[in-house]
Amino acid sequence: MSGISNKAAMAEENIPNMRVIRVGTRKSQLARIQTDSVVAMLKALNPGLQFEIIAMSTTGDRILDTALSKIGEKSLFTKELEHALEKKEVDLVVHSLKDLPTVLPPGFTIGAICKRENPHDAVVFHPKFVGKTLETLPEKSVVGTSSLRRAAQLQRKFPHLEFKSIRGNLNTRLQKLDELQEFSAIILATAGLQRMGWQNRIGQILRPEECMYAVGQGALGVEVRAKDQDLLDLVGMLHDPETLLCCIAERAFLKHLLYLTGGVWSLDGSDSIQETMQATIHIPAQHEDGPEDDPQLVSITAQNIPRVAQLAAENLGISLANLLLNKGAKNILDIARQLNDAH
Repeated sequence: MSGISNKAAMAEENIPNMRVIRVGTRKSQLARIQTDSVVAMLKALNPGLQFEIIAMSTTGDRILDTALSKIGEKSLFTKELEHALEKKEVDLVVHSLKDLPTVLPPGFTIGAICKRENPHDAVVFHPKFVGKTLETLPEKSVVGTSSLRRAAQLQRKFPHLEFKSIRGNLNTRLQKLDELQEFSAIILATAGLQRMGWQNRIGQILRPEECMYAVGQGALGVEVRAKDQDLLDLVGMLHDPETLLCCIAERAFLKHLLYLTGGVWSLDGSDSIQETMQATIHIPAQHEDGPEDDPQLVSITAQNIPRVAQLAAENLGISLANLLLNKGAKNILDIARQLNDAH
């Protein structure tokens, strides 16, 4: 405890108490809840600092009539926030980690990854289907999801269902489910529903063999300017070591456990490759690799986590990606992209 308190005090000393730390976030209710939770943790560690939350809309929030996969942007929910960060209109930005590309624009880094909540996907059913599961839904029932990842995996597992894109924030998607009579169920992240206090709407949590969750899902990331050492020190206290290492491995896999399972699917779910790799990662009590500069692994800066553990996690993700590529994953992904572009 004393070590944490001392480091927190040092970080606070580097930032004058009269300075207000401006925190950027999306405008949605869930984004605000997530940002408020991060700010609360920072306030607890740094009671002398003040924080101001600045909310803004992103491309992904504004374009709601097109499937995410069709828009073609790699930073649908981050670009405007990063622009404000670049212009120093905000000092840090809170994201759902799954929304952050594996390579950030030059000059930015993820300075903190908070403890992960349940990363799995959840099914929310239309009121008339409460008590059902995806397996027991009637033939040709329509299930809404904004994710090709979810649709491809679930189409393979539940071929009797139809999957259709649904866009909007959590409030909007739940309203569409309940009022439009178009969807029998929708798929959402369990963590988001829990943070909103809507656990009672969860009808089914999907097991990994049914649907593997997205890279970084369930974790919050804090993005800062890479050269702002005072802010890196400030937010770095929020790193959760286990979550950090898991997310380094997952992001490294996506870019080229710890126990890591990864897979690729054709859009209709008929073709897939899935593999699992395992690595033992020792996290020493003290740094064993000396005081050399810590690397930015998959755009993450974690100076208080041993470099050897971070590199082991990254290498695991890369090795799993290479294994899948050697078994034909590139061909499956190329065909999936071509089909998606054609539609």
